[in-house]
Amino acid sequence: MPRRTIDAAEGAAALAAVQGGATDRTSTATAVRWTLQVLADTVPGNSVEVRVPPYGAVQAVPGPRHTRGTPPNVVETDAATWIALATGAISWAEAVGAARVTASGSRADLAPFLPVRLPRA
Repeated sequence: MPRRTIDAAEGAAALAAVQGGATDRTSTATAVRWTLQVLADTVPGNSVEVRVPPYGAVQAVPGPRHTRGTPPNVVETDAATWIALATGAISWAEAVGAARVTASGSRADLAPFLPVRLPRA
């Protein structure tokens, strides 16, 4: 089943709402899922699983693909931290240093891919 893609205008509107202070679940979920979608589209691959529970997860970054169980390279964070990382409001080093991100595996450093390259709506 193909994944549902979020239109750039819809994603950008949700992201702007969240950055403007919106805290509703719909805006947050759409902003997180859209920025994860953009990451997966701009850094395609299957070697790192990026998780932002409970909103979404994607596989990205070129490299070996895992097929079963827990992937060897996992990044996990909360929605507010992910949005800050995706937009450049916080650096990867700052987020990891403040324990706002857990990253395991040799390929789990997302610094080269952040902030994500958000398309214009």
